[in-house]
Amino acid sequence: MPETQSRFRAVIFDVDGVLVDSPHETAWREALAELMTGDWRDQQPETSWTDDAFTAAVYRQVLSGRPRMDGARAALEYFAVPDAERRAVDYAQRKQARLLRLIDERRFRAYDDGVRFVAAVQAAGIAVAAASSSKNAGLFLRAVPAHDRPGETLLDRFDADLSGRPVAHGKPYPELFLTAADELEVPAQACVVVEDAISGIRAAKAGGMWALGVARFDDAADLEDAGADLVVTSLDEVDVDAFTAGRLARRGSV
Repeated sequence: MPETQSRFRAVIFDVDGVLVDSPHETAWREALAELMTGDWRDQQPETSWTDDAFTAAVYRQVLSGRPRMDGARAALEYFAVPDAERRAVDYAQRKQARLLRLIDERRFRAYDDGVRFVAAVQAAGIAVAAASSSKNAGLFLRAVPAHDRPGETLLDRFDADLSGRPVAHGKPYPELFLTAADELEVPAQACVVVEDAISGIRAAKAGGMWALGVARFDDAADLEDAGADLVVTSLDEVDVDAFTAGRLARRGSV
């Protein structure tokens, strides 16, 4: 764990999987299926790809939390698609086009527990930042109403928004989170990162930050193994009084 602080001074939120149930997974899966049965169909026999093989577990382990190009490359390498480095450009572009269509169709929803937790943390005087690897995070946050501020969106609540910010090294490297801490003018050891992805938990720990894991897909053990200081299945489980006092704990725990 990071060096003990008297209180947490900032919370850095991932977006996809923490605040929004976005269609990223669907977009990645459908875009690859489109390519493998279309432009790349001659390559398909050389790969391990099948539509059924692209599972939710594969998405979480290979793609979740990564910048777009890193994710595209990692997925193609996972399925042994030839010339993955070059083809990743086409895959990433196809995925982005598919994602924008899904956003237009409003095929996403906010996680209410996440929206409530942002409001509770901010009400306690703790700074909040959004720091998703996705350049599309702002589109989702603008579509979600603020919990207790009529006329405002969830994006309006954040003191800083670094979503999609170009960095030399994406998650699991800590650069994005450390940049968020710098913009908030808070030392890393006084920051809590809220993440649902293994790569994000590892990035938080690599940056000397506290890591709060949100296991929405029965993957608590994976987040714990990645180094999370506390793992919950809903942010409603977090003891907010303990949190504002500088402790990560579940409600009702001693």
